[in-house]
Amino acid sequence: MADDCCSQPTTPFVARPAEDEALAALCKALGHPHRVHILRFLLAQDGCVAGEIADQLPIAASTVSRHLSILKEAGLVKGEVDGPRRCYCADRDALANLQSLLEAM
Repeated sequence: MADDCCSQPTTPFVARPAEDEALAALCKALGHPHRVHILRFLLAQDGCVAGEIADQLPIAASTVSRHLSILKEAGLVKGEVDGPRRCYCADRDALANLQSLLEAM
């Protein structure tokens, strides 16, 4: 009896190294539950100050800052300085790109 997973492929495999790199980088940035929580929180807001994000999690503000930095480096979050405050928002275009990369798998 043949397993479904061992049947012949119906579509040819096409290597996409650039897309694979991009997808891996985005998934790595989302590889911690606190970063997923931060991103969900930002998606529910129009934007917020880093301190508001820190209030949402049971971790130190410096750890929240590091998580935000990782999300920002991956392009999933945008941030700007507003006087002594740092304001952040989710980058919805980057999230749409992530969705496209996942759907292309």
